[in-house]
Amino acid sequence: MSKDQVLDPGAIAARLADLPAWKEADGWIVRTYRTHSWKGTLMVINTVGHLAEAAWHHPDLTASYAWVEVRLTTHSAKGLTEKDFALARKIEEVVGWQPGLEGGALEGTPSDPRFAYIKHGR
Repeated sequence: MSKDQVLDPGAIAARLADLPAWKEADGWIVRTYRTHSWKGTLMVINTVGHLAEAAWHHPDLTASYAWVEVRLTTHSAKGLTEKDFALARKIEEVVGWQPGLEGGALEGTPSDPRFAYIKHGR
């Protein structure tokens, strides 16, 4: 399947099964990240921006103090394609990374709310 071929509803549903926090809405896949503060919101925006620019596939973003909504569609194809799901998976991987859970030298952010970044678990 071409990376720019619009996916049918069954293929979209199958791909969303691997991205449970993402939903399909009006030809987009959408995910809202809850953050602890404006600082966390900016970190999510910058992370998504870096990944999207590196992939040359650009989401629509909406943000407020403690949340960021990411919306993906392939504008040139006028629908959802493999590009959207590949970028969504990469965003999930990077934004959702919790080094403290994997062990090793990187311990993750302290549990102190002053240093909280993203609200994990949803």
